[in-house]
Amino acid sequence: MNTATPPLPPCALAGVRVLDLSRVLAGPWCTQTLADLGAEVIKIERPPTEDHPGGDDTRGWGPPFLKNRDGHDTAEAAYFLGTNRNKRSVTVDIAHPAGQALIHHLAATCDVMVENFKVGDMARYGLGCENMRQRCPRLIYCSITGYGQTGPYRDRAGYDYAIQGLGGLMSVTGERDDLPGGGPQKVGVAVADLFTGMYATVAILAALRHRDATGEGQAIDMALLDTQVAMLANLGANYLVTKQAPKRAGNAHQNIVPYQVFEVADGHLILAVGNDGQFERFCTVADCPELARDDRFSRNASRVRHRDELVPLLAATMRTRQRADWLAALDAAKVPCGPINDLAEVFADPQVLHRGMRTTLPHPHQDTMELVSSPMKLSATPVQVRRAPPLLGQHTDEVLAELGLSPDETAALRAQGVLGPQPPARA
Repeated sequence: MNTATPPLPPCALAGVRVLDLSRVLAGPWCTQTLADLGAEVIKIERPPTEDHPGGDDTRGWGPPFLKNRDGHDTAEAAYFLGTNRNKRSVTVDIAHPAGQALIHHLAATCDVMVENFKVGDMARYGLGCENMRQRCPRLIYCSITGYGQTGPYRDRAGYDYAIQGLGGLMSVTGERDDLPGGGPQKVGVAVADLFTGMYATVAILAALRHRDATGEGQAIDMALLDTQVAMLANLGANYLVTKQAPKRAGNAHQNIVPYQVFEVADGHLILAVGNDGQFERFCTVADCPELARDDRFSRNASRVRHRDELVPLLAATMRTRQRADWLAALDAAKVPCGPINDLAEVFADPQVLHRGMRTTLPHPHQDTMELVSSPMKLSATPVQVRRAPPLLGQHTDEVLAELGLSPDETAALRAQGVLGPQPPARA
C-alpha cells in the first residue's frame, strides 16, 4: 500500500518573492494575502535592543497573547498572529549602512517590495522607490501611507481611526442623531487598513501582470484616505448625484427598506429585504399582505420615501414572535434574514465550520494553534497555510544563508548589532 503523502497542488503565486518592510495592519494584510496565494514573503523587522523589544509593533498589542505549552503568555499577541502567517521573519536594522546593503541585496532577488513608512523615511535610508528601482528596474515597489505620496497631507502619520473620521465613514456609521445613543461611531474593525491592504494586493497583481508583458516594474502609491473615500461606494455615489450628504441611519440601509435590525420577542434579528418580490413574501409570512399592495410600500423606492410610516408597522409585527420562529419561517420563504452572532457563535456556526474558516497548524510555542482561514477558494490553485506566524527573527540565518552569506559573515553582522540576537528555535 502506498502511504506517501500526495503532493500539494500548485499555488497561484509560486515563484513570486516579496520583500515586506510593512508593519501593523494594512501592509501585513496585503503581504499575508500574497503569501496565502503562494508568494514567498520575507518580513523585515526591527531587531530587539535594550530600549526596544523590536519587531512589528503588533507583536506587543495584547492581551490576548498566545499561550506557551505551560499555559503562560508568550510575547506573540493574537493581533500579530492574525496578519502574518506564511511569512519568514528576518531582523535587520535599516538605519545601519550594513543593514541597508542587506535590503538592497535582498531586493535584487525579489519581485515586489512593500513598505508603509512615512513619506520620505525610506529615502533617508537609501531605500526609497527611486533608488530601489534604479537598481532593480523589474521591482514592483508598493508604498502604503495614510494620505499618499503627494498632496498637502502627505507628511501626516495615518491611522485607521482618523481616516474613518476624515474620510466620511463615521458620518454614516452609528445611530441617528435624534435617537438615544446617536452620534458618530467607528466600525468595529480597522476597515480602512484592511481595504487598503486588499486594494494593494490587487494593484500588485496588476503590476506583476504588466511586468510579465513588458519586463518593467513600477511604483504603487496606496493611501488609506483614498481607499476610505472609494469604499463609500453607493453612499459616495448618492452624494455626487444629489450633492446632499447622507446622514447616519443606525442599522438601517440608506437605499433599501426594510433592511435593518428589528427587535423580536426574545432578542433581535436582521431583516434584509432586497427586492419587491421578497417584500411581498415577507408580508405573507408576517400576516400583513395588505402592506405589499399599498402604493406607499409596494415598490422599494416608495418604501424608502415612506420608511417612517412603514418601519413602525413592521416593528410592532416583529415583536410578536420569537427569533427562531421568524428565522425559520423567513428562511423557508426565501426572505433574507439572519441572527446577530457573537464570535463564539460565529466560529461554531455549521456553515462557517463547513467552509473551513478555522485553520489549525503547529507553532514554535504550541503543538497546535488556530487562526482564521483565508476566504479565497480557488479550485486549481488553493490557498495553502504553509507556515505559522514567525517568531521575531526566526528565519534570519536561513534567509541570509540562501542569499550567500556564510555563518561567519552572519555572526559578524550580529556582532555589529545589524541583525539582533539569535532567536530561540522553540519555546
